[in-house]
Amino acid sequence: MFRNTADLKGKLREIIENNREQIELSKRLARIELNVPVELKEEELIMESPDRNKLQALFDELEFRTVAARILAETGKPPEETMQPRIFETPAEGFQGTLFGNDEGDQTRVSQKSSIEDVKHEYILIEGQSAIKGLADTMLSLKEVCFDTETTSIDPLDSELVAIAFSWEKGKGYLVVFPGSRQETLSSLKILKPLFENPRILKIGQNLKFDIQILANYDIGVKGALFDTMIAHYLLEPDMRHNMNILSETYLSYTPVHIEALIGEKGVNQKNMRSVPVDKLKEYAVEDADVTFQLKELFEPLLRKEGLIDLANEIEMPLISVLAVMERNGVKLNQDNLKVIAGGLREDIISLEKEIFELAGTEFNISSPKQLGDILFLRLKLDDKARLTKTRQFITNEEILQRLSGRHPIISKVLEYRGLKKLLSTYVEALPQLVDRRTGRIHTSFNQAVASTGRLSSNNPNLQNIPVRDERGREIRKAFVPEEGHLFLSADYSQIELRLMAHLSRDESMIADFLSGSDIHAATAAKIFGVDLADVTREMRARAKTANFGIIYGISSYGLSERLTIGRKEAKDLIDGYFNSYPGVRSYMDNCIRKAREQGFVTTMFGRRRYVRDILSRNQVVRGNAERNAINAPIQGSAADIIKIAMNRIHEKLMSEQFSARMILQVHDELIFEVAENENERLREMVIHEMSSAAVLDIPLKVDWGTGKNWLEAH
Repeated sequence: MFRNTADLKGKLREIIENNREQIELSKRLARIELNVPVELKEEELIMESPDRNKLQALFDELEFRTVAARILAETGKPPEETMQPRIFETPAEGFQGTLFGNDEGDQTRVSQKSSIEDVKHEYILIEGQSAIKGLADTMLSLKEVCFDTETTSIDPLDSELVAIAFSWEKGKGYLVVFPGSRQETLSSLKILKPLFENPRILKIGQNLKFDIQILANYDIGVKGALFDTMIAHYLLEPDMRHNMNILSETYLSYTPVHIEALIGEKGVNQKNMRSVPVDKLKEYAVEDADVTFQLKELFEPLLRKEGLIDLANEIEMPLISVLAVMERNGVKLNQDNLKVIAGGLREDIISLEKEIFELAGTEFNISSPKQLGDILFLRLKLDDKARLTKTRQFITNEEILQRLSGRHPIISKVLEYRGLKKLLSTYVEALPQLVDRRTGRIHTSFNQAVASTGRLSSNNPNLQNIPVRDERGREIRKAFVPEEGHLFLSADYSQIELRLMAHLSRDESMIADFLSGSDIHAATAAKIFGVDLADVTREMRARAKTANFGIIYGISSYGLSERLTIGRKEAKDLIDGYFNSYPGVRSYMDNCIRKAREQGFVTTMFGRRRYVRDILSRNQVVRGNAERNAINAPIQGSAADIIKIAMNRIHEKLMSEQFSARMILQVHDELIFEVAENENERLREMVIHEMSSAAVLDIPLKVDWGTGKNWLEAH
């Protein structure tokens, strides 16, 4: 690999070349030694039900109270002092233990998993258009149908439909296989189209956003209510993984057929589903639909039991279709603009290299953490107590370098160098490679079931992380442009998390500051520094702003002192002054921590849960982090819920009022639209109305907006 790095591109090449020592060490550490004299008795490895009495005695002897609270809660009724167990730590009422209803004991469910080889099932291949018509007619009479598409690729824009599996009864299902010819596929899909476009029938699936986009390639719009088992599980257990195979093994004690058994491991030799024999494809595909239907039957009553059904049905499930459309819309990239930016960045990087070498007194690989550490701490001796990694290498991350700022001019140059290199490799060079050859646009993927706070994330590429704080980073946003004759409209919630803090804390003083229309940061500064509003300086306002946003995240006096580069006592006085000015905020924070300790989770305004499992930890650092999460999660999560509500409503209006405009991006509190110039005013009025009315707070939601010929100009 090291001999052929010239064949690699962009960031991957840079990472490999700059971290050779770590890669070689990692390889040595990861090598499994097979010649170990250990006698293996497989029968002794079978998991058995724990002996709770012996466990309790052992935990009491060792004083393992936190471990006891967790383990004993997982194995049965928790002791009095433990918090409520997680949703799935005891089976749901009526849960049979296996996918196909084997009524066996809990030990069997834990230690043995069924598979397609040892359970009775009826999976039927549907061949010919008359048979497809009969299947479609049957499904049109149902209230709900689970379906799963099989395709030639995991890229929904560059994928052909191979088959669709259907199931609506445990252990039974059907498979419709489509030929390679698009015309023949369209002919068969025409029969199934009324099913997918029937708004009365609930559509069930796992990762339905993908299936919806696949069907859109064939001019089929999936209508009606949706139930996505991945999203349902995300709401029930946001910190766990939501892969269907994992869900099946965890909750149904059933191991599905793995896709690698059909098409091989990932790599150049991996086949696609088109080359899989039909009999094997049938067993695999219908099993997926069958398993997903089983999971829906388990998860839906649990959503109701845990008070999450409205969040699911009114916010998360409708959002699936919205995100599918946004991903297909994509965004246009001005590649010529990026080439100009790239040229300027490369020149600046070369210039910085020369300055850094001169300051160091020698040439070295600036991007190598090891070489940089040796220069800073051995050659320049900037810190005689510099921290080391476990491999005896100096730590040179951004946090460490920021602390060293001011000790030597090389530090600021290295930080600037790193920033420019990241801009070049991560964005300027990488983005053009992600432009779709068919649409000429970039199509990011929005992840709905990743962030435990409820926020959306994006990848391939991550357009939510385009830099905005420095001028060079902002230049990248200029490269995102609308089509000819169109504008970008950006609509952004103003200080939504602070407004939510005022609403949730019911702090009268903070509410009054917002309702008066005054600058909230200046108003905060006036209170905590004891001056009139007119006498607030720019520095006072900046410190108050940091305190406002920092306290939402439960910042400590140490954290605030680091952020503002002030003394710990001054930071403590600042925080004390803040709480004296807004006593309701202190009460709210204490109440969040108390609730988290009592029930193990906190909730947003709309019922979304954030589990805080380390809230009782004896480790002060771990517990402190959990307490900060307990304080912030209801605020950040409520903000995420509110913009999702707005997105759903705006999507409906775009369709019902026949806008030509398209919603193309969501960046946390901001929505970006591509709109024809003659439609801009009408769209702006609708978007601002829907966003500002998405939730009723004690303080009205405020929406800032802008338009422009590129993303930066609009923002």
